[in-house]
Amino acid sequence: MFPDIEYLEWITGRPEVAMYDLGTSDLRGDRDRDTEVVPSPLEGLDDPPTGASLEMQIAGEYGVEPEQVLVTGGATQANFLAAAAALENESGDEADASASRVLVEKPGYEPLVASPRALGAQVDRFLRDENDALSPDRVGKALTPDTELVTVTNRHNPSGRLAERETLAETAKVAREGGARLLVDEVYAPYHPESGDGPFGGPSAVGFEDAVVTGSLTKFFGLGDLRIGWLVADEAFVERARSVSHHFHAVPGPSRTLAMRALHNQDRLAERSRTLLAENAELLSSFVTERDDLSGTVAPGSTFAFLDPANADGNALAERAWENGLLVVPGRFFGDAECVRVSLGLAPNEMAAALDTFGDVLDRFR
Repeated sequence: MFPDIEYLEWITGRPEVAMYDLGTSDLRGDRDRDTEVVPSPLEGLDDPPTGASLEMQIAGEYGVEPEQVLVTGGATQANFLAAAAALENESGDEADASASRVLVEKPGYEPLVASPRALGAQVDRFLRDENDALSPDRVGKALTPDTELVTVTNRHNPSGRLAERETLAETAKVAREGGARLLVDEVYAPYHPESGDGPFGGPSAVGFEDAVVTGSLTKFFGLGDLRIGWLVADEAFVERARSVSHHFHAVPGPSRTLAMRALHNQDRLAERSRTLLAENAELLSSFVTERDDLSGTVAPGSTFAFLDPANADGNALAERAWENGLLVVPGRFFGDAECVRVSLGLAPNEMAAALDTFGDVLDRFR
């Protein structure tokens, strides 16, 4: 029932041994992967006042009640729980798995396809438009009477394209009128050099009727060591997801405590992340602009992009890169084997060296 998720099998262990890492999208900067109990960005920072809870902190960021928040072991678990809850009916009974359908964007992140399939749902796909933008019209045309859930990412993973709140609102409306919920994975939504008005400074689908959003401390804050994610939705949906979560391990207390410290000091941590975003986004944009053997667009402010090499397919390029100590992610994990995803999450000097190596690898295919 639960097949391997090929991407997670493939990526495990690679960032730790790569000489040059263009696969990691977490904004880790110059941090090594921590072996200490307290991640270095959190050392010496104040803890929140006694009486606060992690759910209260997340709820305050999204402008909802704490009962509308479920803390999870990362965003992948949050997305799994959202799919499982959506595939139950309002009374909590499991829907007929063979009849239930989930609609997922393409290209798209493999676990968002694999999880609903593992739960027994049929997975349909809709194509992002020619500029990788989210199209509510395309979502509407791909819906069926049996669609229970529509799943998208924002920023789009793998292209980095950002949908504004108005587009998310229209997409939620289209899904709701078709009898489905909208799930938006927002782990990359804060990836913008300037903070906006939404949660963590990015646009959000929170508050739209029948919308579910997920997030984590892994990407924007670079705190993947904590394995903290969350799901935000209406209270009834959160309770259904919570009932499913009882089949998983609980989020460890030390991770909760350190996550509370992170959110208590989020302005300071966000300033560091946005400085890194601005520098790495410029590096990536300049690199792609100067290459005549790469097709694809670097979305404004994005530190990752989905690129189509002219002289090799994504698998061949990723394999050759790995032979030279460089990690890039093959596009097959996102549904397009012709492409690769390139991500700049580490310190700018490391990323500049990694891009130089990537250029050398591309030159060998000429």
